[in-house]
Amino acid sequence: MTRLSHYACGSPHPLPRRMRGLWRSATKRCRDREGSSPRCERSAVGPTPTAMLPSSCLSFRKMSAMQVEGVPVTVEIGLNAVIVAVVNRSPRILAVSETDGDTRDSLPFGPFDPARHRTFEASLRARVEKRTALKLGYIEQLYTFGDRGRQRLPGEEGKHMVSVGYLALTRTDAENNERLAEAGAHWRDWYGYLPWEDWRQGRPAVLDQTILPALARWEAGLAGDERSAANVQRRSRVRLAFGLDDFPWDEERVLERYELLYEAGLVREAVTDGHCRETEKSAAGLAMRHDHRRIVATAVARLRGKIKYRPVVFELMPPEFTLTDLQATVEAISGRHLHKQNFRRLVEGAELVEPTGGSLASTGGRPAALFRFRRQILDERPAPGLKVGGR
Repeated sequence: MTRLSHYACGSPHPLPRRMRGLWRSATKRCRDREGSSPRCERSAVGPTPTAMLPSSCLSFRKMSAMQVEGVPVTVEIGLNAVIVAVVNRSPRILAVSETDGDTRDSLPFGPFDPARHRTFEASLRARVEKRTALKLGYIEQLYTFGDRGRQRLPGEEGKHMVSVGYLALTRTDAENNERLAEAGAHWRDWYGYLPWEDWRQGRPAVLDQTILPALARWEAGLAGDERSAANVQRRSRVRLAFGLDDFPWDEERVLERYELLYEAGLVREAVTDGHCRETEKSAAGLAMRHDHRRIVATAVARLRGKIKYRPVVFELMPPEFTLTDLQATVEAISGRHLHKQNFRRLVEGAELVEPTGGSLASTGGRPAALFRFRRQILDERPAPGLKVGGR
């Protein structure tokens, strides 16, 4: 585990000499503004040197903010992965179960070891392949998740966990699944965590039965002078995120919807984090440990947007496939039902696939033609993708 010890103001500090002046001036500004407490939440004094925080995107501001109690705080840098596969036309993410009695799922997590791996990505690929035999295809860094208290456990008050989140795409088979079971991992339908995002069979019932009525109560929950302006703002956010009134449903606003539900106390994590005292569990879907469901929402949003301008969907497909299977995979990711003929015209127009000359026998009908991804498109067009959905 990469550990970086931060010290209280006035103590010996592990900064290079060229940065110490910035530290002293930033601390002085904080004391001048807020008395003796060196809180630097609002002070932007530039990034930490990369020798201390290799690509973690922590800032000098965040480092000083963790010294408000005047005690050493250990920062641990780790990697979280949202590993996606499509199994039986269902979008799955790889989840792991802990042995501490907590039944909630968590995402695969591991420390970054700079002594063994030069980059975060290399570390992630090696760790996943060693533990699960999964070979990751497309991989992309999502975000750095470092909110204070996001992963605190009893007895760890002096520890702060910063996770660099990744989206990774893969394929799976029976042999992989055996290795996954040995590693305590399993595939979960991502709509189990985010049930309001699945529109393939029409508008999800949970929206009108539970979520939207609860959000309406939340909108009207403020009283006094704050009520008018704040309630209007809340209403505007709900309309935009959930496609109400004149706004269309935008399948890419996954994270915005999850964060609204968290703020309104409609997901279990809001209670676990102490954000609210109780929640309407029927609206929540499956809860995850820490802020891992937020990371999942970030990954789903990123992938839904990415398939529109990059051919990453083929990382989830076998080398040869039918157009029906391709459509089902795109529908699984986007959460939308697509018109068959319109989808085929879209695929033909995008020139993303080519026939193999083979076919697949299907029950009750004529054999379906097999296709493969046409890799030449990567050299022919700057943004080849399947532009489906609301954007």
